[in-house]
Amino acid sequence: MRSGRVLVTLVVALFGVAAFLGYRGELAIPGSDSMGEVAAIAQAPPLIPLDPVAVAAQVQPALVNIEVEAAPFGISAAGSGIVLTEDGQILTSHHVIKGADELSVTDLGNGLIYQATVLGYDSSADIALLSLAGASGLPTARLGTSADLRIRQDVLAIGDAGGDGGEQTSVAGPITDLDAAIVAMNSADMSRKSLRGMVEIAAPVVGGQSGGALVDGTGAVVGVITAASGERTPAEQQTRPANGYAVPIDTAMRIVAQIRSGTPTDTVHVGPTATLGVQIVDAHPTAGARVTWAFYGQPARTAGITDGDVITAVDGTTITTAKALSAAINIRKPADLVRLDVTAPDGTTRTVEVVLAAGTPN
Repeated sequence: MRSGRVLVTLVVALFGVAAFLGYRGELAIPGSDSMGEVAAIAQAPPLIPLDPVAVAAQVQPALVNIEVEAAPFGISAAGSGIVLTEDGQILTSHHVIKGADELSVTDLGNGLIYQATVLGYDSSADIALLSLAGASGLPTARLGTSADLRIRQDVLAIGDAGGDGGEQTSVAGPITDLDAAIVAMNSADMSRKSLRGMVEIAAPVVGGQSGGALVDGTGAVVGVITAASGERTPAEQQTRPANGYAVPIDTAMRIVAQIRSGTPTDTVHVGPTATLGVQIVDAHPTAGARVTWAFYGQPARTAGITDGDVITAVDGTTITTAKALSAAINIRKPADLVRLDVTAPDGTTRTVEVVLAAGTPN
């Protein structure tokens, strides 16, 4: 059953009003250090006025539409991406490609469709890097720096708002926070993720623009669109104030550099994704990762791990939480052999050898 070409929309809840009335960090209090901050802001170079039409025309050729197929569930989704290199490295949001069995990418500069592979991702920061097969000579985005962004600066969010693979659309608005903390809910699988250090803009960003570009008045990419708030809920007669959220480009490119180095970390995954084929939660009251479901045909169940088993170590390294187990598998590759220390529900322990399978980005 296809759900249609609709991008995973992230609905966010703020932890606090970090930019009340847009005066974050700019209210002068006599005798405080904020007077110096205001003076510094006053001496900063004037902001370049934003021409939404001109900036969108400048950036659009360096953007792509991403179509995701998740075969086991018979669904499809769509999102956006930013062209980083002429040979087809694409920056996008992790949630856009989460669970993807197949990825096809339409380049807006030349109209060609490419098959894509995932080079790596950091799910905790919602950033992913793709590679397009057979791409060359692609128009690339000009990157700016998020370090120079300022409150009330007008920026443009541009991406495939309809999630239909069509022409990119854009919305403009002022920056209202440079360090927003949000809880993002993935409407595809209802999972939640805490994200910090987000750039918040007062603009009606919508699903489909995720993975697209946040752009300043010069046409430089300063962020990767991640989430939106302000959607209408069934019990509401009016929408809440619309906001968009983006990962600062400096943060995104640090993750890209880590992926390009070929060295994985606890959060940055490089290359094909390995999987045990289990759902896990923290084990209580003991330490470890308790298996709530071992999927049929997947490595864990094939090796004899069943629902209720608690995994307490990977290759001799103690596992105390579900997150720790995920991190341990994150740095491994498909076909790797791992030795798991397992405690059964009756308290008996055993060591199980498992050959990891290839999984989807998650």
